Amino acid sequence: MLNYIWLFLMLVSILVGAVNGRLGEVTKAAVDSASTAVEISLGLIGIMALWLGIMKIAEKGGIIRVLARLIRPIGKFLFPRIPEDHPAIGLMLMNLVANWLGLGNAATPLGLKAMESLQSLNKKKDTATNAMVVFLALNTASICIIPMTIIAVRTELGSKNPFEIISTTFLASLCATIAAVTAAKLLQRLPSFKKTDPDLEEERKDEDGRQ
Repeated sequence: MLNYIWLFLMLVSILVGAVNGRLGEVTKAAVDSASTAVEISLGLIGIMALWLGIMKIAEKGGIIRVLARLIRPIGKFLFPRIPEDHPAIGLMLMNLVANWLGLGNAATPLGLKAMESLQSLNKKKDTATNAMVVFLALNTASICIIPMTIIAVRTELGSKNPFEIISTTFLASLCATIAAVTAAKLLQRLPSFKKTDPDLEEERKDEDGRQ
């Protein structure tokens, strides 16, 4: 869908530029923007590599396991049906830590691995479990303590105080996370959603089998 949206925007810009006799300016803007995008991307490599390395050290050094134990009470509330020692817990935590540090690109592969791990517990493969929905809400509206990627972009573009967005970013992301998790927890209680809950469906089958 996004491909069609981008194609539409490009065609409209070319058409408007042609109608107004400014097609040359449109072409120049496209080339300049592409060059700027490459420069910004290269500027992000250093900080991304740094924090990805730190996270890898934390994973190998056992810090992730320690953090998983510390947040176990919260984990039980958010994901009551996932075993405490399941690999999905560690993967989800690593994804959240990456999001807390504002490393969206680094968090993506960890989030995909976590979803694959959660899918291994899913008895109905074509329907998301409550745990998957809650994790998606956490991942999408994640708390961002230190928005390193945005700070790096602001630094690259010459901001005099690139760190001034930390407080507002944290407050906004905290509100978004609370709203997302609350919505996920409330919606999963509705009868229409309970009917398609893979976990409850498996329990109903077990009860029917015992009867």
